[in-house]
Amino acid sequence: MFNPTVQSYIQQRTGEFETIPAERRERLGELAGFVEQRLGAGQTAKLTFICTHNSRRSHFAQLWARAAADYFGVPDVATFSGGTEATAFNPRAVAAMRRAGFVIDQTTDDSNPVYEVRYTDTARPMQAFSKVYNEFPNPGEDFCAVMTCGDADANCPVVPGAARRVAIPYEDPKNYDDTEREQSAYDERCAQIGREMLYLFSLVTVNNAEKERT
Repeated sequence: MFNPTVQSYIQQRTGEFETIPAERRERLGELAGFVEQRLGAGQTAKLTFICTHNSRRSHFAQLWARAAADYFGVPDVATFSGGTEATAFNPRAVAAMRRAGFVIDQTTDDSNPVYEVRYTDTARPMQAFSKVYNEFPNPGEDFCAVMTCGDADANCPVVPGAARRVAIPYEDPKNYDDTEREQSAYDERCAQIGREMLYLFSLVTVNNAEKERT
C-alpha cells in the first residue's frame, strides 16, 4: 500500500529500534498500553499530539503515527495534532515529510494553509493544518494527550477532556532555522519521530499477538 519511497524509509527506521533509549521506550510503551486498552474495549484509540505552536513536532507525530498504525495493521486508531496556540504547519517540516516520501499538496493559500497528506495512492488523504488542541476536528474527550514539547508539557499540566496524558518531548528543529544545520535538523527530527511512532505500533502488534497465543 505504501509508496516505494515511504516503504524504504520505514524499513530503515524499523531497523533502528535498538537506538531508542530505555526511558523513551517506557513512555512509548505507556502510549501503546492506551491504544491496546481502547481497542480491547472495542473503541477507537484517539491520540492528540500537542506542542506549543502545532507547526513542527506535533504534525510529524500525527502523520507518522497514522502511517505506523497502518504499517503494522493496527485498526481503529485516529491521530490528531494541536497546539496551545495556532500558527501554521511550518514549510520546513512539510519539506522534511516530503523528503521522507509523503506526498503533500497545499489546498489553501493563506497564513495557515491546509495540506492534504498521502503515503499511499489508495487511502484517503489526511488533512494537516495548525489549530489549538481542543479545536475541531480534534476530539474534546476520551483521547490521549501526547505532549511532544517541553513547553507544552509544562504549560498544560492538565489537558481538559483527556483520558490520559503522556509526555514524549522532542528537541525543536526550529532551533536550527536559517543555519547550515537546518535541513539536517528537520530530517533528524522527522526520522526520530517516525522511528518512535513505528516502535510504538510494533509494540501494539506484538502485545496483541501474545494475548492471542494465551
